[in-house]
Amino acid sequence: MIVVTGAAGFIGSCLVGELARRGYADLVAVDDFSRTDKARNLDGKPLSAWVERSAFPEWLDANERFVQFIFHLGARTDTTEFDRRIFDELNVGYSQQVWERCVRYGIPLVYASSGATYGAGELGYADDEALPFRLKPLNPYGESKNDFDKWALTQERKPYFWAGLKFFNVYGPNEGHKGRMASVVFHAFQQITATGGMKLFRSHRPDFKDGEQLRDFVYVKDVCDVCLFLMEHRTHSGLYNLGSGTARTFLDLARNTFQALGREERITFIDTPADIRDTYQYFTEARMEKLRGIGYDRPFHTLEAGIADYVGNYLLKDARL
Repeated sequence: MIVVTGAAGFIGSCLVGELARRGYADLVAVDDFSRTDKARNLDGKPLSAWVERSAFPEWLDANERFVQFIFHLGARTDTTEFDRRIFDELNVGYSQQVWERCVRYGIPLVYASSGATYGAGELGYADDEALPFRLKPLNPYGESKNDFDKWALTQERKPYFWAGLKFFNVYGPNEGHKGRMASVVFHAFQQITATGGMKLFRSHRPDFKDGEQLRDFVYVKDVCDVCLFLMEHRTHSGLYNLGSGTARTFLDLARNTFQALGREERITFIDTPADIRDTYQYFTEARMEKLRGIGYDRPFHTLEAGIADYVGNYLLKDARL
């Protein structure tokens, strides 16, 4: 069995689909299945079992001899949520339960960390394992991911293979349920098709022009490919960045979405919402040398290619990956 937690979510459901396409059978989905708006993400996917998130630790105790690998992608990902108790429970405590069982039962583990751990980027974006102890994330979500990274790094007993993936700005199919937390590509598509135009956040810093804030946008198909590479190789445990390695502007993103839709550009600017303005990242770019150094040599989608595929083959067709 290969277990994917967060399986009905964005990245998790895409990973389940890619595992199935590559011939992996006996796939187990773990999630909070009370969210009916995510159910479509798993339509048609061959699953051996559906396990409720709250029941998973006990399920794993009973079925550990059948489990070959765990992708722990389930998490609370809302960067605008400031109740630390939620993150402590779901992103730290629950992840610790999964980790400890992987140690106990000899199960290899890949888990989701986040580029949000890097905060404002004042210490750079290198996936050096000494860095988490110096990082200052900008919100409780980023703090929770960094707290778990630090906890994992200091454990005397670790799974025989483990990797924490620091996802940067992932976009792609199956994210429609995420609402405000969906990618800017998704929101651009929705706005352009509804109104003919796109509103971007205005810059509130003098060193960045409006729309020229930079992010490392990474296509979900590349994220899935890296996950499978790690599962199939199972060497060189540790923390790894997972971005494209190239920062691009929000203007680039918007213009490519207009182009993919065959629409004339119409871009305007609005103030960044007050509740996120002080914690807004103006630049992110993953250092990818570490992943490349262990043998991952496939190219990542350019922003142009990723948006063209996402819009043309999924959003316009209301299709799932």
